[in-house]
Amino acid sequence: MNSSTVTLTARDGGTFTAFLAMPARPNGGSVVVLQEIFGINANIRSIAERFAEVGYYAIAPDLFWRQEPGVELDPGNPAHYETAMQLMKGMDQQRAVQDSLVAAEHVRALPGSNGRIAAVGYCLGGKLAYLLAMQSGIAAAVSYYGVMIQNALEAAPAIRARLLLHIAQDDHLCPPEAQDAIRTAMAPLADRVEVITYPGVGHAFARRGGQTFRGDAAEHADSLTLALLTKVVANPE
Repeated sequence: MNSSTVTLTARDGGTFTAFLAMPARPNGGSVVVLQEIFGINANIRSIAERFAEVGYYAIAPDLFWRQEPGVELDPGNPAHYETAMQLMKGMDQQRAVQDSLVAAEHVRALPGSNGRIAAVGYCLGGKLAYLLAMQSGIAAAVSYYGVMIQNALEAAPAIRARLLLHIAQDDHLCPPEAQDAIRTAMAPLADRVEVITYPGVGHAFARRGGQTFRGDAAEHADSLTLALLTKVVANPE
């Protein structure tokens, strides 16, 4: 596996960077890794590298570039957290979806790619993964504790991709009433959407090295993610 930074051109003009991890033994599939509110930091780069280690082309686009390029924040730093919240509030999520599709196009064109793309996102990126599930060219989408999905449920019938939602039962950013609304909206879409709730864990339970990391839950979620990607992206039915 090797990694580099690539420069991409946005559909509406301007350029932005993305972290690209290349597998030593490609399986043909690709993953767009969608950032938390802390930018393309060491955690997000390590996630991309883990996907590459099991055979996927993995790309993590800088989705804050329109506000501040190259953001790398520490979730454990209160000052950084405040900065991250302001960046999230200032993000145009529809433009971020389009930028993510540009990243998908980049890995789709790489030698050895089979053209099948998954979007896997965390926190803010979990919401974007949900939105990308409605886009042409995305075969699978996985959301880890996506933030504010409950405010976009009217769009759920437009979901095209196989979608996996990992929900933390004790997530303060997705309270019980929001979780109920998500499950209710997804119930008619059971042929392509699966909602998994993790009891006793909170937001960011899969962020390795973080205070809220819970190994058992993270490993279970990651195993379900890889199983979906293997079935739909690396070895399409």
